[in-house]
Order: sequence, then C-alpha cells, then structure tokens
Amino acid sequence: MSCLCKGNPDAFLVCNGFKDAEYISLALLARKLALNTVIVLEQEEELDLVIALSQKLSIRPVIGVRAKLRTKHSGHFGSTSGEKGKFGLTTTQILSVVKKLEQVGMLDCFQLLHFHIGSQIPSTGLLADGVGEAAQIYSELVRLGANMQVLDIGGGLGIDYDGSKSGDSDLSVAYGLGEYALAVVQAVKYVCDRKNIKHPVLCSESGRAIVSHHSILIFEAVSATVSKAATMTPLALQCFVDGLTDDARADYRNLTSAAMRGEYETCLLYADQLKQRCVDLFRDGTIGMEHLAAVDALCEFVGKAIGVAEPVKTYHVNLSVFTSVPDFWGIDQLFPIVPIHRLDERPGARGILSDLTCDSDGKINKFIGGEESLPLHEIEGNGNGPYYLGMFLGGAYEEALGGVHNLFGGPSVVRVSQSDGPHSFAVTRAAPGPSCSDVLRVMHHEPELMFETLKHRAEEMMYDDSSDDGESSMDHHHHRGNAAVASCLARSFHNMPYLAGASSCSLTAAMDNGGGFYYCSDEDGYDAAADSAVASAEDEQWSYVCA
Repeated sequence: MSCLCKGNPDAFLVCNGFKDAEYISLALLARKLALNTVIVLEQEEELDLVIALSQKLSIRPVIGVRAKLRTKHSGHFGSTSGEKGKFGLTTTQILSVVKKLEQVGMLDCFQLLHFHIGSQIPSTGLLADGVGEAAQIYSELVRLGANMQVLDIGGGLGIDYDGSKSGDSDLSVAYGLGEYALAVVQAVKYVCDRKNIKHPVLCSESGRAIVSHHSILIFEAVSATVSKAATMTPLALQCFVDGLTDDARADYRNLTSAAMRGEYETCLLYADQLKQRCVDLFRDGTIGMEHLAAVDALCEFVGKAIGVAEPVKTYHVNLSVFTSVPDFWGIDQLFPIVPIHRLDERPGARGILSDLTCDSDGKINKFIGGEESLPLHEIEGNGNGPYYLGMFLGGAYEEALGGVHNLFGGPSVVRVSQSDGPHSFAVTRAAPGPSCSDVLRVMHHEPELMFETLKHRAEEMMYDDSSDDGESSMDHHHHRGNAAVASCLARSFHNMPYLAGASSCSLTAAMDNGGGFYYCSDEDGYDAAADSAVASAEDEQWSYVCA
C-alpha cells in the first residue's frame, strides 16, 4: 500500500491467499485510499466476509475469483495446479459466487478472473491451453452479467536455470519472454473474438521471472579436502598379501590377472570385491587397521593405473545450505554456481560443496547439466588469497526462506545499482549480517547476561591463578588480564559468521608476568576494555561507494 501511494494510480494491488476479517478490512481500507485494490477469492467462504465488511464500512469492493482450471502440467511444480490445487474455486463454486453477488446487488463488483497453472510452465503449448480455458470462463462470466475487466494469468513464466532452453527439463523452459506474451495474447484474443467480447486487461504475477536475477549469493571456500590413501611400496604390498585369508588372496590374484589381460572393468570389480572382503575381515577382528589402510591404497593405485578420474575434492564453504540455499535441500532445485574470480585460469580439480554446519545433509553435490561435481581451482597454497564462489538466480525465494539453521545467521547484504560512473554501477547500501548476539536473541537467549556470566567466571579463574604473585604485580596483571579476556569474549559475541575475516583476537600467555595471565593480541592491537568492546554496532552506517 505504501509503495502504491507513490506509484501509478492504475497499478493493481491484487490480494491473494487466505483471508480473515482483518485482511479484508485492510484491503477495503486500501480501496478507500484510492488504491486499485482487488480482493481475489481463494475460497467460497471468503465472499460472506467481503460482503459483510464492505456493507459495514460502506466501501464498494472490487472482487475477483481464482479459478481451478483443469489444465495441469506434470513438471516439478505441477502439483500447485489443476483441480487438486491448494487454492481456487471450481466452476460450481464460481457460479455460486455469481448468484450470491447478484442477490445482494453487487454483481458489478465482480471484475477479475485469476488462475495459476503452476510455476515454471515448460512450454507455450501448455500455457495456451490454460489461458484458453480461463478465457472461456471469463467469457461465460461476462454472459452471466458480471462486470468483467481483467484477466490475471498468475505466475508460471519460467527461468532457464540450466541453459538448456528445453521444455523437457524442470530447470528450464522452451520459450522466451516474447513467445510467452504472444501465446497469452493469441489465446485470449481467439476466444474473445469468437464470443464477440471486449478484450480484457491482461495482468500477470510473474514473480520468479522478475526477481530471480536480482540476487547473487557470494561465499568463500575456506578449505578443500580429498580422501587420500597411503602410498604402498612393493615390500608393503607383499606383507599385505601375506596377511590375507585364502579367499582374499584369491581375489588379489584375480585382480592382478585381469590387470595383465587389460580387462579394466573386471579389474575394478575384483578391487571392490577385495576391499569389501577386507572390511568384513576387519569387523571380525581377523585383520588389523594396517591391512584396512593397505587395501585402500591398493584400490586407489589400481584406479589411477587404469585411468579412473581423480578423486573428487570436498570444498568447505562458509554458509549453511539450509539457510542460504534452502530450495536445494527442500525440493532439489539446482542453481548455477561458479567461481567469481580466477576466470583466466583453467580449473584443476573437481569438487562438491560442503557447508560448515554439523548437519550431514549440508552439502551441494548435484549441479547444472546432471553433473555430480564442479570444475574448481586449487585453493591450497595458491598464493591468490580467498577463493569465492557465486550462486546465481536465487532471488525468488532463497533469502525469504532462509532461517537460522545451526545458528548461522545470514550474509551481509550489499545493494548495487546502475550509475553514470566509469564502471556503470554504484554500491548504494551495505548492511552487515547478523552477529552472533543477534542470532542468540532470535533464539530467545540474552547475550548480555551470557557475557556477564562468562566475564565473572574469567575474573574468578584469574584471581585464583594470580594468588601466588606479589600484591602490586597481581593487581596490575589482574586488571590487564580481565580487560583482555572480556574484550575477546565481547568480540566473539559480535562476530559475523559470513564473509568476515576470522578475528585474530587470541589469548596468549604473557611470558613476563610469571602468573599465567593471558592477554588479547591481534594485528590491530585490539586491547580495549570490555565495556567499549561490547558497544553495539547496530547503528553503524556503511559509506556510499560509487565505482
């Protein structure tokens, strides 16, 4: 409502979703404020509330209905459409709405028909079928005396997430924006011209298509690991074979024979069989850990010798999948993920992404194009500093769905707009992400009390440690140690998890005090007292940057 006060007076405020008395009253109030508000009935029972409240407030409403079409697509999002859809009225219920509005002298208020085929409509053929069915309902409502003005085609304009431009993919669509618009207009025009009905105003609710591109999630890969077996010398190999049971030794002989014959597939089969047999022997206590490690080394050697791909690395990325990419975990939605720098270097590794949470589902191991790993750069000892990746096309739902899984909070937000500067963009706003204290408050903890408890505990422990020191020396070091520990604790409460350099604040034993005190040292010489360290940074304003 506040946005539309400054916008085009003809712009629609379409009120969808479940409605109670408070919702409908506010929508009617918007109508009183000369906003172009339409109350779309999702359930037949809502009509009674609309009639009663509009009469009570003496405000004439504009009413629409959401129709449950028979047209339904069978893709990933098809369950939101058709006769079994969550919201909408059947043809029988729409006729009942017409009759009731006519009885109370409000049929002229019925002006909009809405429908939703489903998200990510894969083809214009399916789109045309749904729009054609809706246009027939629209024309029938005109015949029945409703003051029809608008056909709201809902959402469904799809996004090409995987670049395939294919209607057979749940991650793409087989049309562009122009083809989509043409299919809608042609389907409506065909029905209206046949029925000699005035063409309606067409409006759409293509949220995904409008906002998906606006957001990029940037995150750092902080480390990379790969499961690597130990190397095996000829002597170690012989010791390994000698320690095997007869059955396991037979598997080894079959493996070497297949290798000599060049039967590489058979080679892998026997290697897996030998490995499984050794696992069973280890469970029985027949062989030790050394044999188990040796069979891993042997299988890895066999894989390399016959040209099996290098092991996939696990890149540990500073985010929570559940907070930042919830649709990947929840509905297997894939998003384009690529490095955002070092693009002039050929990637030298394949990797999956593992978040920093303690949840085993917190990983991304499915990627665009059916890939189970991403081409990535080596990050260990490359001398290039931090390694950043970007996830694209996540503007539709990811930010709103993300919670505080594992108390990770969320990333900082930077707003970038076009400008007339030399690089054609400007950073117009930057808001730091939630601190550890912010997240604790969300979970109904009280970080100030937690800090005071820890500070008091630190004072007690330091007093005990300093009891053998001289009186004046003890007072000096005691005061210094208290302030240092309090500073470090306060900084921990105000750290942000995402894309912020790890605090270099560390507790270091003071070698010159003889009393085992600790002080806080870092590159900035941070040694402030606890009170200043706990000062809130909520009012901090980041400066405007023009590039």
